[in-house]
Amino acid sequence: MPQDNPFANGSSEEFPGFPGTTTGLTAAEAARLTGRGLWAADGTVDPDVARLGRTLATALLNADDDPWTPLPAELAARVQEVRARALPAYHRIEATDGIRLSALSLRQSAAGPHPLVVVPAGWTPHGWPLFLWSYLDLARRGYHVLAYTPRGLGTPGLPSTSEGLVDIAGPHDWADGSAVVDFAIEHLAPSAIGFLGASYGSGISQLVAAHDDRVTAVVALSTWGNLATGLYDHGTRHLAAVKALLALTGGPVETKFDKANQEVLADFLAGRNLDRVVEWGRLRAPESYLHLTNENETPTFFSNAWHEGLFAVNQLLETFDGLRVPKRLNLWIGDHTAPEGPGLVGTEPGKENLPLAEAYAWLDHHLKGERNGVEEWEQVCGQVMFTYVTEPVLDPGTGEPTGENHIVEEAARESRADWSRFTTGVEVLGLTGDGAGGADGRLLPAGETSAPSEVTGWRRSFLAGVDTEATVMDGLMSTGQAERAGNPKTYDTRKIDRRHAVVWTSAPLTPLTGDGEVGRRVRGAPRLRLTVRSTAGSAGLVAHLFDVAEDGTARIITHEPLNVYGLTPGQDRTVTWRLQAAAYDIAPGHRLMLVVDSKDPLYGDASVTWTQTAFGSPEGAPSFLELPLG
Repeated sequence: MPQDNPFANGSSEEFPGFPGTTTGLTAAEAARLTGRGLWAADGTVDPDVARLGRTLATALLNADDDPWTPLPAELAARVQEVRARALPAYHRIEATDGIRLSALSLRQSAAGPHPLVVVPAGWTPHGWPLFLWSYLDLARRGYHVLAYTPRGLGTPGLPSTSEGLVDIAGPHDWADGSAVVDFAIEHLAPSAIGFLGASYGSGISQLVAAHDDRVTAVVALSTWGNLATGLYDHGTRHLAAVKALLALTGGPVETKFDKANQEVLADFLAGRNLDRVVEWGRLRAPESYLHLTNENETPTFFSNAWHEGLFAVNQLLETFDGLRVPKRLNLWIGDHTAPEGPGLVGTEPGKENLPLAEAYAWLDHHLKGERNGVEEWEQVCGQVMFTYVTEPVLDPGTGEPTGENHIVEEAARESRADWSRFTTGVEVLGLTGDGAGGADGRLLPAGETSAPSEVTGWRRSFLAGVDTEATVMDGLMSTGQAERAGNPKTYDTRKIDRRHAVVWTSAPLTPLTGDGEVGRRVRGAPRLRLTVRSTAGSAGLVAHLFDVAEDGTARIITHEPLNVYGLTPGQDRTVTWRLQAAAYDIAPGHRLMLVVDSKDPLYGDASVTWTQTAFGSPEGAPSFLELPLG
């Protein structure tokens, strides 16, 4: 039986359907896909997950009560439940410059008014269907939903593709968000308006809310606060992140971006005109408009990962600190959208995706006025790496371990009133100069040095321009998704080539007074000071901090690169920089290891291959690692 058109004035359009969805999904396929998250092993969107979203969209928008798109019973029931309470429609929303944005709406059919959640799609070639599952969840919670694909994103031929050129969260995208709000007010008459976005959609959500006081609340998942420092910081270009993003637009650069944005992207990739690139990034940084967000008093919810590979966590912490509104920051184990992804694209039956559940609770509180405990939340809540309990996954045929683990008890979480209280103290570790012949130097706690000469007056060197086994991750998104699932990357520290890195290792850690269960509770951003010189005019430094078990295997706690330019060969320069923030418990008996080498696949580096980089520790500026504790 055909449904009534939810928009009698012609604002909706006939939905043409998605190619390849006529065969539907089997129950086995759906069970395999739900709960797995967004990413394939190569760091791109899993094509089967995209197919799940398109199939759900086609079933939802098909006017026949017995859809020709077959779905497993549980998914079909979910779609029919939503169609019974909310009327779906497909739209082309016209922006102020005439560009038409592909959109999906779910309009509550019961008497209203009802609050609305607007969802700008992420930076993918698939557009709004990818997060279709979450729209069903929101509709079931009583929201109107209006999801749209930002301009220029999508793949030619797909009905979810929007017209125009990608503005990379620029002023056109802010204006488009306000045009979507205009459309929603005219056709949905919402009682309140919230924005929820993941990745690209999260940045757009913040920026629209800053410039449009009609937005009542924001949820920003796997987001950025400062696009400039998110992609270029400490003199270092985050090359792998930008290359990965460019590969996910749904077309070649020449067809996706205007000339000005093409020039900025080319400059970034070539490492030139970086001052211009920084200004371009600041224009697109929600941090640049904190004064507007604060004036609007827009409640803002952030969810990010400690090991975020696209938009490193420290830049978001600075933005969060500048907000003077009701705010919340959740930090999770994993990488970009690994925490929230399963809840966005399809939750396993009987399981709740906690990152999304808390995001929805934020909306329920601020858009519906529910007193659901959100009003009592502390501002910051961090999941502690890797405190979950796991068991081996067994092969169903042989009963033998597969080498993978699954989580049987979730990792611990810790809340604090604000970010400044996440770190309650610091431990300063001096770096020694011993370690000739491939041995490691030592990390010595203050007060344990037998003589000042142990931590000053030394020099150690390595051959630069060659990467080592001390890499940050095997691949963007994929490594973090694995650690989120209970399988963090393991390093063999014996394989780190000391010819191309300098290494310092602590003695086995014993618990500090009153903390018998943990060797060290790392909470916050470590700080490193080194005196560097090079036989070249520049040096690339990548600092890695590891937790090393008794058998020599390790897990990474945190890292951060620094490129040093303008060096005079033979002359020293003292540099200090912060590593990315972390929440990590090091077990008693484990050792802390600091590895500094010159390259990592994630970054553009300033190293000159086969030149020599040396570290020193002069008496006036001794080298140290400052470890934040909490």
